[in-house]
Amino acid sequence: MTTMHDHGADATSRRDSIRSIRAVSPDKVLLEADHVTQNFTSDKGTVLTVLDDVSFTLYEGEVVAILGRSGAGKSTLLRVLAGLVEPTSGSVSYRSTRLNGPNPGVSFVFQTFALMPWLTVQANVELGLQARGVSRRDRAKLALAAIDSIGLDGFEGAYPKELSGGMRQRVGIARALVLHPDALFMDEPFSALDVLTAENLRQEVLRLFSSADCDIKSMLIVTHNIEEAVQMADRIVVLSSNPGRAAASITVDLPRPRDRHDPRFDETVNRLYSILTGGPAEPPEHAKNGDEKSPATTSEQPDKPQPDEQQGAKKPATQQPPQRRDLGRSPTTVSQTATSASESGTTAPASDATASTTQRRATTASTAAPLPDATPAGISGLLDVLMDHPQGVSLADLASDLSFEVDDLFPLVDAGALLGVMEVHGGRLRATNLGMRWCEADILTSKQMFARMAIDKVPLVRSIDTALRKSRSGRLHGELIVDLLRARYGDADARRQFATAVGWGRYGELFDYDADDDILTLDDANLDGQVADGEWSFDDENAEDAEGGNDSGDYGGTAQRG
Repeated sequence: MTTMHDHGADATSRRDSIRSIRAVSPDKVLLEADHVTQNFTSDKGTVLTVLDDVSFTLYEGEVVAILGRSGAGKSTLLRVLAGLVEPTSGSVSYRSTRLNGPNPGVSFVFQTFALMPWLTVQANVELGLQARGVSRRDRAKLALAAIDSIGLDGFEGAYPKELSGGMRQRVGIARALVLHPDALFMDEPFSALDVLTAENLRQEVLRLFSSADCDIKSMLIVTHNIEEAVQMADRIVVLSSNPGRAAASITVDLPRPRDRHDPRFDETVNRLYSILTGGPAEPPEHAKNGDEKSPATTSEQPDKPQPDEQQGAKKPATQQPPQRRDLGRSPTTVSQTATSASESGTTAPASDATASTTQRRATTASTAAPLPDATPAGISGLLDVLMDHPQGVSLADLASDLSFEVDDLFPLVDAGALLGVMEVHGGRLRATNLGMRWCEADILTSKQMFARMAIDKVPLVRSIDTALRKSRSGRLHGELIVDLLRARYGDADARRQFATAVGWGRYGELFDYDADDDILTLDDANLDGQVADGEWSFDDENAEDAEGGNDSGDYGGTAQRG
């Protein structure tokens, strides 16, 4: 019988009991997603692609983590695999049978516990059995066994309000286990718990899965916590964002129990940080030599994506072969992919050479990346931290030192890379020369520099500025910009990006916004030329390279006093 809390030798003994997880059976495919695309349509008819051409196979014996940022479609993919959401295109099969409804071999554990507050612990655990028509006597017997296995014996008659967060999640796990599923799906199961409780439950789940009498064949865990993925999974599938695509598949062959202080653990964490911030992912082996699909169970090629998860995998004969994806494309290069409002019909093409050059820099693409949700103050604050690390700092260490979650850190990193004030290489972040100059500048100069960077690097800010300059009234309704963004993103994301662009424009004294009247106008400083012809200017992008003082992560030129 398990206990509710780990202390001293008992905790060590139980962690040591988590030996190697079951051997993967490459001949036993539990479930398979074949080129799944998932679109959602808003009330206004806007189509949002959440998943794009994702293929995935889960084999018996695996613990697989699906890792990605917010908006990568992780939870959507889990629900598609569970048969709770029908894919827009592609298919999902369970034990070679195509799903046409809920997956009979899957049980779910949710982030929010999803308990019925008016039911006792035992009654909550019995819910799934009751839905299957199991007799009351058998329900009670199975539920009590599941409750005991997860360490909740003695709390059968308690109500959720009497339990801590960790205990509530144990009820959710017991409710899933009682159905004896083939696969246990867990959607951010530990993110709502405190650090120690979450760690305790991770070990409990691994111990249960590794026990000889466990009926569960495989586990699939959605998370945005990189260290959690490395600690628990045999294989980690990384999804890129907007829309979600299979970016990489990493085999984790570290011995169990896994030591967070093991250099190999840190190396794997840093590799995943690198991929999530745009580092290269090697092409799948089968794409090079035509091999059939097989699970990666060895450590020789830990960072090669699984064959079944790549876009070169089989596709129905009625469809065209998928185009090869560039899995190493950086998610931070928003300026190279975002569609500018001026190119979407807001304004007529610029007639002068300068405006034409500006518009050419805004590249239209079918998969635009959103403007990072970060403030100038936040970007500047992160730069202040980086100034103490001139050689760069590991993203994993930085997140730990700042007590940031991955989803909190990445928007700041994306924004810094977009503006050219930060760069990421191999999972390490550092300030560029431009970033150092911006961080050390006085208030007026730093605002002028930010304005120039925003105009040069951020298509949405540039488009608003261009549209205002071309407007005869010098005014623009904000809802027009939101509508243009809404055509590509959902309503919430469109409004968030507009708010971010307004914040950046205001900080750089490019334009003002009257929220009451929903009116954008050029800032007086911008009208007077203090921004465009300010104290700072940027030389030709190769000037500093010629002097040997620049690096690949810098803005492209030196900033000099006018």
